[in-house]
Amino acid sequence: MLSNKNKKFTIGLGVLLLVAGAVAFFFFRGGNHSKEQYTEIRVERGTIVSSVSTTGVVEPRNRLKIKPSIAGRIEEIRVEEGQMVQKGQVLALLSSMERAALLDAAKLQGDREHSYWQNVYRASTVIAPIDGQVIVRGIEPGQTVTTGDSLFVLSDRLIVKAYVDETDIGNVRIGQKTVIGLDAYPEIRVNGVIEHIHYESHLQNNVNIYYVDVIPETIPEVFRSGMSANIDIIVSEKKDVLLLPSGAVNTNNGRSMVWLKNVEPEGGMIPRTVRTGIRDDSNIEIIDGIKEGSVVLLRDAAFSLPEKRGGSNPFMPQRNRISR
Repeated sequence: MLSNKNKKFTIGLGVLLLVAGAVAFFFFRGGNHSKEQYTEIRVERGTIVSSVSTTGVVEPRNRLKIKPSIAGRIEEIRVEEGQMVQKGQVLALLSSMERAALLDAAKLQGDREHSYWQNVYRASTVIAPIDGQVIVRGIEPGQTVTTGDSLFVLSDRLIVKAYVDETDIGNVRIGQKTVIGLDAYPEIRVNGVIEHIHYESHLQNNVNIYYVDVIPETIPEVFRSGMSANIDIIVSEKKDVLLLPSGAVNTNNGRSMVWLKNVEPEGGMIPRTVRTGIRDDSNIEIIDGIKEGSVVLLRDAAFSLPEKRGGSNPFMPQRNRISR
C-alpha cells in the first residue's frame, strides 16, 4: 500500500495535470485561438492593383462659344446637337438686319422678286472655327440675334475632370492609366489616361482638391457634358504575386504578422512575421515570410468581438485614401 506521503504526492500531481489540461483545452479550444473562430486561407498567386478612387465630371476639354459677327436674323441652321463638325464647315446662315428687311419687302412683291434679292444679297455664314462636336444649339430659324448671343457651343472632345484629394495627389502622375465609370450608366467602363494635373488647388467641402484631366480612350455615344463620373487611377499593378486577404495580416509593434496553421499532428497556430507590399480594397501582397500554398488562419469576426485598441473608431466614416 502507498504511504500517506506518496498518496498526497499522487493526488497533488493528478490535480496539477488536470488543471494544466483544462488550461490547455480552453486556450486551444475555447479561447481566442479556437478553430471554430478561424477560416483557413491558402496563400495563392494573383494580380493586385493599387489605385486612387475619386469622382469627377464629364466636360469639354476646350469649350468654345460661337457668336455672330453681326446682328440679324437666323435664316437656316445646318447642324444639330451632338453632330461632329470640321473646321470651316457652315453651321448656319444669317441675314443682317438690312437684308432681312429687304427680303421681307421683296416677298410682298412676289416669289420672283424675293428669289432675285436672295441671290443678289447673299446671307452671312456662321462657320466652325475648330474641329469638334456641337454640344449646344441655342438658336432656331427666324430668331433675331445680336453679336452678344451664343449661337452654338463646340467642344473639341469630351474629357473627365477628376477631383483628387491633396492627400492622394502625390501618387498621381501624368500618363497613368485610369478606369472611368458613369453614374448614369454603371455598366459602362472606359479606359483613360491622365493628361494634365492642375497646379492650383480648390476648396471643396473643406478639403483641398486638385483638378486632374483624364482623356478617355474612346468616347461612348452616351457621354454627355456635365455627367457625374467615378474614376479609378491606377497607381501600381503587380501580376503573379502572393496574395492574402487584408484581414489575415495583423500589425504588431510595426511588424506584419500572420497565423500559420501548424501541420504537425498536435495542430495549433504558428505566428509568422511577413513583409508586405501594395494592397487593394480586399487583398494585400506578401513579399516575404511565407510561401505559396501555406495555410493562414483568418479570424472569423462572427465569433469574436473586436479588441479594444487605440486608434480610430471602425464605425466612424473613413476618408478614401490610397493604400501604401
